Amino acid sequence: MSNISYYTAEGLQRLKDELHQLKAIERPRISSQIADARDKGDLSENAEYDAAKEAQGLLEAKIAKMENLLANARLIDESQVDDSKAYILSRVKIKNLNNNMEVEYTLVAENEANLAEKKISVDSPIGKGLLGKEVGEVAEVQVPAGMIKFEILEINR
Repeated sequence: MSNISYYTAEGLQRLKDELHQLKAIERPRISSQIADARDKGDLSENAEYDAAKEAQGLLEAKIAKMENLLANARLIDESQVDDSKAYILSRVKIKNLNNNMEVEYTLVAENEANLAEKKISVDSPIGKGLLGKEVGEVAEVQVPAGMIKFEILEINR
């Protein structure tokens, strides 16, 4: 079963760049470490060799995971995003009706979420609650602290 992930052009390029970094720089570096450790003699008692082999295994697993992500990645056509409702790539200004605080988030795919950049995942509790809502609607979101109501103030792209 494939696990399709949606990316912005920027997010997809970042994934490709990271995969290139792992394959072109990290993989040869670890291979060199293994060769250096092998040259030091008896492999049965060579901790440096064991550590390099373990690092290689972890790197190859990470590369395989990223290649799978890339194979299942789909680029979001921003021109097709509906501005009347909150969807992925929407910039949504919301008001917390419990404390009247206003905040603006961009709804993104899970792998592009970054709270410091005010990008929240559409798979997060708040993201799920906002999806499909229009300006003026109230989203009721169940979070660990309880139920929070958010009023949708603005939706932009």
